[in-house]
Amino acid sequence: MKNILARNGFLIIIAVFFVFFSLYNPAFLTLGNQLNMIEGSAILLILALGMTLIVAMGGIDLSIGIAFDMGAAFAVVALKEYDAGWQVACLVGVLGGASVGVLNAFLIVGLKVSPFMATLGTFFIGSSVQRIFTNGGGPISHRRMPQEYRDLAVGDIFGIPTEIIIAVVVLVLYFIFLERSILGKRIHAIGLQRSAANVAGIPVRKYMFVAFIIASATCAIGGLIGSANIRMFTPLAGFSYLLDAIAAVFIGASIHPKGRPNVIGTLIGVLFLGMIGNGLNLMGLNFNLKDALSGLILVGALALAVGQRRLR
Repeated sequence: MKNILARNGFLIIIAVFFVFFSLYNPAFLTLGNQLNMIEGSAILLILALGMTLIVAMGGIDLSIGIAFDMGAAFAVVALKEYDAGWQVACLVGVLGGASVGVLNAFLIVGLKVSPFMATLGTFFIGSSVQRIFTNGGGPISHRRMPQEYRDLAVGDIFGIPTEIIIAVVVLVLYFIFLERSILGKRIHAIGLQRSAANVAGIPVRKYMFVAFIIASATCAIGGLIGSANIRMFTPLAGFSYLLDAIAAVFIGASIHPKGRPNVIGTLIGVLFLGMIGNGLNLMGLNFNLKDALSGLILVGALALAVGQRRLR
């Protein structure tokens, strides 16, 4: 029994909740609801993958929400104010989000500020910039955005929602990069022991600089999808994904045999959070009660995952 819990404890919990929600409301099992649940988790998965890269390298990024916001802001402004094509707007949005990573990299690699303090500072700077730019935090709406851009969120390819396809593509690229490539192994080596990686000849500072830029650019892709969905840029909208992204990464790390951040574990963490949110919504609970229950379930899941790793 102990060995079973050590190997599969968290997966058992996922199965228990899946069965519970299915029995409580048969609508939970319908294909439409499952598709909605997966689609609703697409943006979180993209941001969580960016966070996975940083945590695997031994850091933390509290500014992923700012990168999300900058991606949305740059793209919407390019579309609305400069009448840019949707491809150009997407490129501008990704570059806008990547600029957040450049600032983080400069602070962390150049000035040697700790990742926590540097990205926290970037969060406050980015939050202030958004409020100033929008005269206090008002949204920038663009109801006539090109349909091609809008399809990033509401379109489909062969019946599969576009945002799911985008998330899967990002997932596959991250899996190949972080789990199967030499570069990914070096990033994990930096996260395990930075000084040893330096001695081994790995250019740690270069890898850290590039990793923060890649992570922020990834999060900006989530911002593109988010702005396409609601046809506007909403300041500080990305903050709502921060804690869930961190939770998904650490759930994934806790269920890994070696306790390492990993792409598949992050995917499981994101799907678990999506299932809990969807199931509680179908139960028709009060909004405040739902948030409290979500928090309790998340804390319990993390405690179980940590206990599972100790049992191993």
